[in-house]
Amino acid sequence: MNEIEKPKDRGHLRQVLGKEYFILKRRYHWLFTDRTYAKTTTNEGHEHSVFYHKSLVLRPLKDVDMYLQENKRTNLSIAIKHLHEIEIKPNEHFSLWKLVGRPTKRKGYLEGLVLKSGAIDRDIGGGLCQLGNLLFWIFAHSPLTITERYRHGFDVFPDVNRKVPFGAGATLSYNYIDLQVKNETKHSFVIKLWLDKTHLNGELFSNTKIKESYKVVERNHQIKQQSWGGYSRHNQIVKITNTGETETASIIVENHAIMMYNPFLQNKEE
Repeated sequence: MNEIEKPKDRGHLRQVLGKEYFILKRRYHWLFTDRTYAKTTTNEGHEHSVFYHKSLVLRPLKDVDMYLQENKRTNLSIAIKHLHEIEIKPNEHFSLWKLVGRPTKRKGYLEGLVLKSGAIDRDIGGGLCQLGNLLFWIFAHSPLTITERYRHGFDVFPDVNRKVPFGAGATLSYNYIDLQVKNETKHSFVIKLWLDKTHLNGELFSNTKIKESYKVVERNHQIKQQSWGGYSRHNQIVKITNTGETETASIIVENHAIMMYNPFLQNKEE
């Protein structure tokens, strides 16, 4: 149970060609799908706050140059312009990448932090996973249905001042590793995003008051040593919906990640 294969080294050419194949495959889907994707913006008629969250932008990390964190702020500021005040109407799908588009130098994106096969690297548009994490946490506290989300395959950094449970986020890579939700309600929603001096902020609004309340918790967390010697981390992210009369719990996602540090040595240091 919870067995994870040892990571395989894949050649650079195979990685590049594989990525472009999946990008083309997703573009083909966008062209010929019968789904209706959210694309219009509005700043009117949505006065009821559903959930608000913020996350620190400049977070010092071990062995990571701070200029990559500064560049992340620039990348986030460009990306959120495409998402701010997007309206998600009934039966519409929200796709982060369909709205943001491909991050390129021409669009003003800078080199930022990315993770490749569990290793810290840098690439144009790096740091946008923070946006995916923030939106996932907001959507999880709403009636919207998360239809596409990808977990981080590696746990790179130890828990330091963690505000949300491990794995309660969404990794991103243009355009096939996406975050998508569907509005299966009769309500209409608007997402608002902004940066202040220290944080990335997001808030979801509805055109009518939502009667239910939501809580997201972690369950069945465990750390396991794999047969090949490494450690892995596992949990479930559970959404608890309270109608005022009944309370139901449903698993949103399960996480299975390879740890890039020895958890027991880390505990001793703390």
